[in-house]
Amino acid sequence: MHDGGRNFQLMAKPSGSVCNLRCDYCFYLEKSQLYPQRAARWKMDDATLENYIRQTIQAQRAPVVDFIWQGGEPTLAGLDFYRRALALQQRYGQGKRLNNFFQTNGINLNDDWARFFKQHRFLVGISLDGDRATHDRFRRTRGDKGSFDEVMAGLASLQRHHVDVNTLTVVNADNAARPLEIYHFLRRAGSRYMQFIPLVERRAAQPDASGLTLVTPDFVGDCQVAPWSVPARAYGRFLNAIFDHWAQHDIGSVFVMNFEQTLAKLAGQPGICVQSETCGGNLVVEAQGDVYACDHFVYPQYRLGNINRDELRTLVNSEQQRAFGERKLTQLNQHCLNCDVRPLCHGGCPKHRFLPAGDGRAQNYFCEGLALHFRHTLPVMRQIVALAQQGKSLVQLRKCIRRYYQGQRP
Repeated sequence: MHDGGRNFQLMAKPSGSVCNLRCDYCFYLEKSQLYPQRAARWKMDDATLENYIRQTIQAQRAPVVDFIWQGGEPTLAGLDFYRRALALQQRYGQGKRLNNFFQTNGINLNDDWARFFKQHRFLVGISLDGDRATHDRFRRTRGDKGSFDEVMAGLASLQRHHVDVNTLTVVNADNAARPLEIYHFLRRAGSRYMQFIPLVERRAAQPDASGLTLVTPDFVGDCQVAPWSVPARAYGRFLNAIFDHWAQHDIGSVFVMNFEQTLAKLAGQPGICVQSETCGGNLVVEAQGDVYACDHFVYPQYRLGNINRDELRTLVNSEQQRAFGERKLTQLNQHCLNCDVRPLCHGGCPKHRFLPAGDGRAQNYFCEGLALHFRHTLPVMRQIVALAQQGKSLVQLRKCIRRYYQGQRP
């Protein structure tokens, strides 16, 4: 943490919103409307890359600094781009430990990429929504073809070279009904680190002045929840079905971020932004250097400045960003304030707070689903935390949890 400021992460979009897929549900593709002049020069240039690396390291006082590469599709920037990034990290590293995280749709991955990731210890997140029919339902190519085969080929390249991989699965209106099918497919595909991301967006009847149709949570005009969004309770049931199987059979061998983060919070450790009282510590830098409050708030009103002209430390600690982060706490509605599971979600992601709550404030679209999930899993999670704190071995812990599910005292 830097003096007088907050700890933060700055996710980079080296290709902006440019992508080699046209996923039906993608919220980022239309961000190209914000930068129409960049059509011919869409990739982050060398000066911006250097400013991103230098300022990110210099603005952090922590001994570990994370670099997060996302898109669009970040492989489109090319391997040489990331070789330059690593050279700059070494130049400005100041003896700190530098980690690189890379999120990709997997289409461009091959042995060259895999060797690079392994050599430089990248953690790679690959988007995979399930088996062929499930994945191809929404994740389509520009030619409107399924992308499953290319993704699985890319995943195989990573596995051949023993790259650390996690899978990112978007829970949508289609796959939410098949939780165990999805889970077992991912397990068969070799995933041992999973994340299940709930999908909801609202689409306006007319684009705004910037050409955007996917609206902010405070939008009050004519709009509808997009048809591929997962219903709230369906998301809760999805998580519960996977949790019950995972807790009895796979705890300790498969890591599901959704569950691990809640367990960590119950054990008294800091939570991710979605489960914390406030947010604002996860910013994003676009390809030409613009810094925004959050990946889910890349709208003109949430632009903080540009790393080619402004000090990153100043942007992160600006009054605008502090107010953005504090609103997660100060704008809680009365229902949230009285909710028994509020300490685990604190109202969830502000991007999802758009349902009328009756007190002039908004409620999270996923509220019912999250409450359903936490109330179902909390008794087991508390047992897991207690057993782990007692020093139980993994074998003992699994045995106790199975007995718990069978109605016996662990």
